[in-house]
Amino acid sequence: MRFLVDANLPPALASWLRDRGYAADHVSDTGETSRTDSEIWREAVSAGSVLVSKDEDFARRRSVSSEGPQVVWIRLGNTRRAALFSHLERVWPRLESALQHGEPLVEVS
Repeated sequence: MRFLVDANLPPALASWLRDRGYAADHVSDTGETSRTDSEIWREAVSAGSVLVSKDEDFARRRSVSSEGPQVVWIRLGNTRRAALFSHLERVWPRLESALQHGEPLVEVS
């Protein structure tokens, strides 16, 4: 499984995912910080990545479309990285299972 982490989440999340054996990039890894949502969406599609974001627009777009990347919608509000990673550790088995079973949109709240 491959992940693309959106700019509204810390780059350390891509590292957290890589530490768990996944291919993961943060949108800032390319050095280009002014990409539109459509460009990020297309990047996820072309790379076959799961798009991880706090952006409701991606979740809404995926919920009305039968095509596009799988989306993990993080709905935790503003939290410290440690709290984010702690929460993800708790929900990861269910989240990973949902993605492996092809769920198009997985909400983390």
